[in-house]
Amino acid sequence: MVAKATARSAVSINHLTKAEVELKLLYGNSREKFVSTSMSDEELPPSPLEQLRTLAAVETMLTEDLRHIEVYTMDGLLSLFWHGRPEAEHVVIACGGAMGGVLGPADALYQDLGVAFTDMGIGLIRVGYRAPNDTEKCVHDLAAAADLATRSGAQRFITMGHSFGGAPALQAAVILQEHCAGVVTLATQSAGCEPAEDLASRTPVILFHGDKDEILPLQASEMVRMVIGGGELVPLPGVGHLLAEAGQEIRDRLMEWVPEKFEEHSVK
Repeated sequence: MVAKATARSAVSINHLTKAEVELKLLYGNSREKFVSTSMSDEELPPSPLEQLRTLAAVETMLTEDLRHIEVYTMDGLLSLFWHGRPEAEHVVIACGGAMGGVLGPADALYQDLGVAFTDMGIGLIRVGYRAPNDTEKCVHDLAAAADLATRSGAQRFITMGHSFGGAPALQAAVILQEHCAGVVTLATQSAGCEPAEDLASRTPVILFHGDKDEILPLQASEMVRMVIGGGELVPLPGVGHLLAEAGQEIRDRLMEWVPEKFEEHSVK
């Protein structure tokens, strides 16, 4: 059932107000999860969300379990499609390739996972970059999405990225540190993954890649695996860059892998 769309604009850089879903973005709410607890309030650096240089924001409910948030910044429009309850403790943050996009590869993988995970109590935020193909800004977008979710109750994250998006997903995992329960890469590039050196020694990583990828060869994921110090590489025979041929296989695997990693992380 589609809910009636309602929207409300932000009134300042530190507010994304909407009473219906209580996003709780007031300055200082849950910021300790991203900064050292030894620092005083005066010493706290701006959080990723606060660093966006927000001009305004608007949100609407697309369905009962899906909200669309647009954040207008000095560096472009950040678009977030947020599946599930805003107070979900476990949240997947998914991002696209060099051209952006929010549906995901393998015939709208992110959309389908968002719907499926909602029934499991897991949130999923599909991130539409402010500046596609700008690694630094895209990493910031993922960190800001995590910051937003944290202020509503999220405690653990899994980052997920396709093609170019593999690099932001891995770098965001480094930023999230102990709050990251895992990383999923889908036909990832190797460029930009260097900051995640040895990440797999402390964070579970799974890498899907087709052996018929016409844009990024399977060797790109093999190289990433060397950089991050491990991870599970899943070669997909006869599959191209968009992963359409292995859509069901990837869905089935992630429907098990994601909840499993969140569960493992929650008992650490």
